[in-house]
Amino acid sequence: MITALDHILLATPDRPEAAAAARRFFGTLLGLKEVPMPSTLEGRAHCWFQCGALTIHIGPEKDFRPAKKAHPAFLVADLNQVRAALEKEGHPIRADDAIQDVRRFFSEDPWGNRLEFLQRVTE
Repeated sequence: MITALDHILLATPDRPEAAAAARRFFGTLLGLKEVPMPSTLEGRAHCWFQCGALTIHIGPEKDFRPAKKAHPAFLVADLNQVRAALEKEGHPIRADDAIQDVRRFFSEDPWGNRLEFLQRVTE
């Protein structure tokens, strides 16, 4: 049976500049560490990032359409800091207070995929 989630894949348009945009967004802006991917995946993936115990795989899709409902949710230490960084770069912010004891908002990656950022409220 399943014991854990290993990775998620976020799709991008099938364009060469998508890898550089992924590195700017996930690496530089969000501070995730890029990790090596197997050379056998060259051309099938742009890059991978470590996110806690998971990896985020960024890969091209020929008939790309951004995910507007399905999304990863990133647990963060400082929601205000992440929000400010995303706003500074022009990424949309949609606040949501539907879950008790959680502060969160939704945004988008450079290709319009939905992303959730959340911080648990401690007493």
